[in-house]
Formats: sequence, structure tokens, C-alpha cells
Amino acid sequence: MKMSEIENKIKSLNIKLPEPKAPVGAYVATKIVGKLLYISGQISIDENAKLITGKIGKDLDLEKGYKAAERCGLSIVAHVKNACNGDFNKVKSCVKLTGYVNSTDNFKDQPKIINGASDIIAKIFDKKGEHTRAAVSVNSLPLGVAVEVDAIFELN
Repeated sequence: MKMSEIENKIKSLNIKLPEPKAPVGAYVATKIVGKLLYISGQISIDENAKLITGKIGKDLDLEKGYKAAERCGLSIVAHVKNACNGDFNKVKSCVKLTGYVNSTDNFKDQPKIINGASDIIAKIFDKKGEHTRAAVSVNSLPLGVAVEVDAIFELN
């Protein structure tokens, strides 16, 4: 099987996708409904499979928050690949991302944090990566992580 443009892009960007993690609750990681692929919230986990925890605006700065969201984006891509049985050609477009930022009460740059996920998906999927989005502040996330992002993709 020849490599897809997206696999070539991942390789050229020198990105190593994380292993798609199985859910730790009463839900599924991905679900296909018609031509839509829903991806459950992916939490911020670094390259060494260690949780990226803390509050943005207190424990983590903007740059670290951006990187945490980028890691969520890479987990999303790993789940897309898994749900499509390794064939990125099945992806028509990224429809929507919703990003949750564990931040202090006075933190107001949620969109700049979630840009981490948006930017990596746009880099990898190019035009197919253009999506709608919400970036929301929350006072807590599972396991104390800094960021969580879920996604909806359209399949061919």
C-alpha cells in the first residue's frame, strides 16, 4: 500500500504519533456515525506517556499550554488513523475541535492554548484540517490534566 499524502506529511514534519489510548471509562475512543468520525476527548500526555498536569496561568505558561494542546491534537490524529484502519485517505476533513483548558479564573487566552491542537491538525491535514472550534476554560479536568480536546472528522 502506498503511503498517503498525510502519512508523508507526518514523516516530513518528523512527527511520531502517540499510541492511541484505550478509554478509561464507560465510553469508546471513537465512533463512526454515517460519514462522521467522533473522537472522545484526548488529554494532554507528553512524549514519554506522562500526564501534562496543572492550571494554565498558575502552573503552566502560555507556551507550555500550547504544547499540551498540541499533544492532544497528535492523540486525535493517532485515533483518526486507528479508526480508519491506518488509511488517512478515508479522511475528507476535520469538522470541529472543542478544547477545554484547565485554567485560573482570570486566564483569558484559551484560544491561544487550543491553537496548539488546531495548528498541528492544520499542518498535518493541510486544507482538510480547516475546522470550526470552541475553546473553553474549566476549573478542573480529569486526572488534573492541563488540556483536553475532542474532535469530529468527516470521512469519504
